[in-house]
Amino acid sequence: MTLLAYRAPAISRATGASHGDTPGLAAGPDLPTGPTPRLTSTVAKEYVHRACHAEVFLTGSEQLNETTFSVSAQWPRAHTFFSTPDGTRHDPIQAAETIRQAGLYLAHTRFGVPLDHKFMMWNLDYTTHPRHLLIGATPTDLSIEARLVPQPRRTGTTIDFTLNTVVRRGPHLAATGHARFTTVPDSTYRRLRGARREADPTPAPAVSSEPLPPARVGRIRPCDVVLTPADAPGTWHLTPDLWHPILFDHANDHIPGMVLLEAARQATNALTSPVTVSPACAATTYHRYAEHHVPTTITARHTPGENPDALITTVTGHQNGEPIFTTVLTGHADQR
Repeated sequence: MTLLAYRAPAISRATGASHGDTPGLAAGPDLPTGPTPRLTSTVAKEYVHRACHAEVFLTGSEQLNETTFSVSAQWPRAHTFFSTPDGTRHDPIQAAETIRQAGLYLAHTRFGVPLDHKFMMWNLDYTTHPRHLLIGATPTDLSIEARLVPQPRRTGTTIDFTLNTVVRRGPHLAATGHARFTTVPDSTYRRLRGARREADPTPAPAVSSEPLPPARVGRIRPCDVVLTPADAPGTWHLTPDLWHPILFDHANDHIPGMVLLEAARQATNALTSPVTVSPACAATTYHRYAEHHVPTTITARHTPGENPDALITTVTGHQNGEPIFTTVLTGHADQR
């Protein structure tokens, strides 16, 4: 895709008038000379599959070699959803969302994947370094080294690729990540999804109990809670608000993978209450689509690990008895 740069009218250095000025009008003052400041904006929201400009974290990219790219990003000092309870650090899951955006953006701009093609995300892993997630006096500028590797396929219309990322904040390593995607034409996706592709996002049948209190799942606002108690210990119903402006930024025929990752974070916190767990690392495998209209059960259990200071939790989601995702989340506990 070729982008045409806008060229402003030439300015006369002697009079300050553009060549298109009407004769007889007084010339304006001389404009200051010197290097033009670099202007920065986010990338087009369509490249990262977001409807709201405010949810786009990438600001540009350049190619370093055949498979490696440098991607710039920025996190705001305050975000309505990606936040920690004490407000002092960036949410580690924001790193996961930024990695997801990088994969989609590079697939569209570097592989030439058409905007109407659909993406299937199979894996999304991230590791953050909490000491480099502290919120400072200005927005957090990030540089991402992204290695994009296409995998062999038998068809030219479908692309499998992996993404490996190193996220730096100035000289400091803030996060690393890995993801795997498949892209397919819309016609192929329609065949895969059938009638579900055209259906409205009808929610699953309502459950009788109320959602968990925000503090129990590591959140602040009730509208951000996605879990409701179930009968068995360590088990919850997935009950997100389908009108949530971040989790459901745009219409989708299935529950997005980032919603499932958020469910894993909240299940971990519900299991460890009254201790808050910051999800410093998570490795997620997506097994199949999570349907809107089918009840989803979330379960969590602690997993022994080598580091006694880290809490490792395995979270799974099921629909109709079939697994839809598995997340192994590692975090450190803070007393609430």
